[in-house]
Amino acid sequence: MRLTVERNASYQLQLKRMGSIIGTMGCSSSVADRKSENVIRAAVLIQKWYRFTMARLEMRRRYSLSIFQSIEYADEQDQLQLSNFFTFMLDHCTHPDSVSQIFTSPSAPQVVDEDLCLKEFENKINVPDSYYGPRLSFPLTVEDANALLHAFRNEQLLHARYVLQLLSETRRVLKEMPNITHLSTSYSKEITVCGDLHGNLDDLLLIFYKNGLPSEQNRYVFNGDFVDRGKNSMEILIILFAFLLIYPNDLHLNRGNHEDYIMNLRYGFTKEVSKKYKDHWKQILCLLRDVFSWLPLATIIDSKVLILHGGISDTTDLDFLNALERNKLKSLMRPPKSVRDRQDQTKKKISTAKPSKHLVNQHVAGKTQHISSSGFTEPSGSNLPPDPTLKEWKQILDILWSDPRSQNGCTPNKCRGGGCYFGPDVTAKLFERYNLKMLIRSHEFKPEGYEISHDGKVITIFSASNYYEEGSNRGAYIKLNPELTPRFVQYQVSKFTRRQNLQERVGTIESSALKCLREKIYAHRSELTSAFAQYDVNGTGRISVNDWAAAMESVLQLELPWRMLRSQLAQMNPDGKVDFMSCFYDLKMGQSIKEAQPALAETLCRYRKDLEIIFNIIDKDHSGLISLEEFSQTWRLFTSHLGIDIQDDSIDKLVLSIDYNKDGHIDFNEFLEAFHVVHRLEKKATS
Repeated sequence: MRLTVERNASYQLQLKRMGSIIGTMGCSSSVADRKSENVIRAAVLIQKWYRFTMARLEMRRRYSLSIFQSIEYADEQDQLQLSNFFTFMLDHCTHPDSVSQIFTSPSAPQVVDEDLCLKEFENKINVPDSYYGPRLSFPLTVEDANALLHAFRNEQLLHARYVLQLLSETRRVLKEMPNITHLSTSYSKEITVCGDLHGNLDDLLLIFYKNGLPSEQNRYVFNGDFVDRGKNSMEILIILFAFLLIYPNDLHLNRGNHEDYIMNLRYGFTKEVSKKYKDHWKQILCLLRDVFSWLPLATIIDSKVLILHGGISDTTDLDFLNALERNKLKSLMRPPKSVRDRQDQTKKKISTAKPSKHLVNQHVAGKTQHISSSGFTEPSGSNLPPDPTLKEWKQILDILWSDPRSQNGCTPNKCRGGGCYFGPDVTAKLFERYNLKMLIRSHEFKPEGYEISHDGKVITIFSASNYYEEGSNRGAYIKLNPELTPRFVQYQVSKFTRRQNLQERVGTIESSALKCLREKIYAHRSELTSAFAQYDVNGTGRISVNDWAAAMESVLQLELPWRMLRSQLAQMNPDGKVDFMSCFYDLKMGQSIKEAQPALAETLCRYRKDLEIIFNIIDKDHSGLISLEEFSQTWRLFTSHLGIDIQDDSIDKLVLSIDYNKDGHIDFNEFLEAFHVVHRLEKKATS
């Protein structure tokens, strides 16, 4: 009995202990579950925050790239609209009709004639013993090309004599080539196709590093736009032309819309050459003008893949393009006379500005001309080069300037001002007519370096990385195998020793894009103020976000997401209305010029780039000094052409005020700097 009670007591104690243990285990399990839930909640919150942050960064990146691209296209549109004026200036001030007279200064020998041989260049241009760069001998060898690559990596210049010899030989070789080059993959395993380089030498060197140098076994097609924007356009041309001379059957070049001497005036290449080759820049540019006109227009691989710079239109005729005289089109900015006359007539009808009394019988570049209200006339007795026909000009304009779009049809390319937008149906019709399989084109910035459109039939390839800003985009090239299957290789050159993170890259891109946009806003201040006032009927200085966005688009016409950009450009009041004048709070001109009326200052700011082109044409000795008379006359021609109503005495007072030492000349670089937009916040940050 006693034993039984003890056993029962022991059993009860064991039950209590087990219960205690089980209870403890249940409590532990509950704590673990709560911890697990907290971890999951934290992970979800982190994931949401990460996605939100990445989405915002992507949004900022996209609108920044949209700003860059919209301003770039608007700039090209301005260039095309002013092509008649630049044509007039070139016809009357530099006489580009004669190859031996263009850009020829009294101090430099005329070394651009067709008949000059390589030996004569040696006799005319001396290479001093102090020159330590590459010394070329013709015909070129692979060793010469390697020497050039080594020199350019070390920022050396090739001497002007060798540059002129190289260009002369390149022209000779190009003249023997057809308008459309036909290649076959049966002669090599793959063909590499590269897009726009735009003076970015590091991209070309990286392509050669990753993909190998051109050779009989490693064939290349470079699809135009070698020059402008970047700082090493000349070096890129020298390298490509050198390999072309060494491997004329294995390296092929197509012309782009920037292989154009008038485009080069605006986008930097002319300035680059004049700085690097101070004694012979005019002869080099003259020869390049001819070389560019002899570049082939397109390449076809295995009769299936068409490669050209821009695109096509519903009237593109490859047979016609293959038969025309391509060298007649020195610049697409010089349309045929029939087009220029029609544009002049249209301008006369729509112009509301009265012609200035100064525009009659002006003395320009030593010749008296009668200038119409539009600012144009044909020089009497001039020996202009043969004009291309309207069809020739239009056919080449379309293949160098057009862009693909997802919508069917073919419509004018209003963003760029030249070429067209072509849809999938236009591509299909051309493919059916010529039994093609693929169109490879360039001409357009792409964030990833390439883009596939029109159901895989059209490929855009863009090889200039960091095009707008460091980190803005990758570059890419295409490898085509015998089956014509494209393989894309992407890359991105970086000047930083430490790779920037995504937030830093987006911040840099956004800051640069907004700076460009604010400058454009300031240049249209008067028009924007008037547009804002139409919505501000009570004169409060405040309008709704929708009205502010509508006013911005109506004036600037950039097709940007203005509502999204509002917080970066203008202040909002507590009542939800936009203080529209806050768009201009942090902007001012480079230096205070009391003599410049606001409207005049904005006009000068807006047309800074165009004025720089014009005065580079007039400044024959490249001194940077312009006479007051030249300035006044040219400005009046320019404003008349644009229909800008600026009082003559306003510009006269302004010009006199900028002639600081009263010697009858103005330093044009100082003049340009005076009308450059300064961002006050940035100035404070850097001071």
